[in-house]
Amino acid sequence: MKKKFFNNILRFFILAIFTALIIRLSWPNVLRTYIETGIGSCEKIPIFCMAPQEEIVIAEVNKDYLAGLVPYQFPKVELLAPKGFNVIQEMIKKIYYKRSKRVHTGAVIYVLTEPKDYFMNLFPEVKKQGIKGNYNFMKLLMAAKVGQINNLTDAFFVIMKGVFTPDLGNQNTAKMVEFTMADRRGFINYNFGKEINYFDCSVINNEGVFFKLYVKDAGAKLGLVEVFTIISTLESKE
Repeated sequence: MKKKFFNNILRFFILAIFTALIIRLSWPNVLRTYIETGIGSCEKIPIFCMAPQEEIVIAEVNKDYLAGLVPYQFPKVELLAPKGFNVIQEMIKKIYYKRSKRVHTGAVIYVLTEPKDYFMNLFPEVKKQGIKGNYNFMKLLMAAKVGQINNLTDAFFVIMKGVFTPDLGNQNTAKMVEFTMADRRGFINYNFGKEINYFDCSVINNEGVFFKLYVKDAGAKLGLVEVFTIISTLESKE
């Protein structure tokens, strides 16, 4: 009787260990399936399989182009921008690029800023994973890929990548780059089209302040040189 009881207990523990091992090994696939089913696959949302392809170092901006820009001042941020653009300050709580009633036609620039450690305070669970500062948060977000999901943190950054990336036109032709300037660094998603160019810029200055600059360039007049020049003028007023 005791031997039978012992054998039953042994089988139970072996089954439990085997089940835990199966769950552990299949957990990444479960997370990936969840993301692809609930949000979208790489075929539907190509940025889920994209990461920065190169790093650009900006030694100096185009001073001639800088001289022709127009100043804009808002309660939280100021910048210089090209003539002919509708420049709008937004808040991160508003999904400004996905609400059609808020999207302006023509050439438009959306800008917002958030203080140092904003994302760490907004997502304290991420902070517990040892992630520090707005730059590191955005670096993990930009590098996130569906195919590289191995845990909940990876899944979180893939989801946030979908949330934080605005309209880029045809994502299949979009590019991602990392950049460094004298007093700021960050990432740009861009897409050049025949009629419209798109630029999605995540910028962090040396103080850790975060800026988001989204440019819908109707008329396709701007290139990366011009956008880097605009980025160099971003200043927080808080």
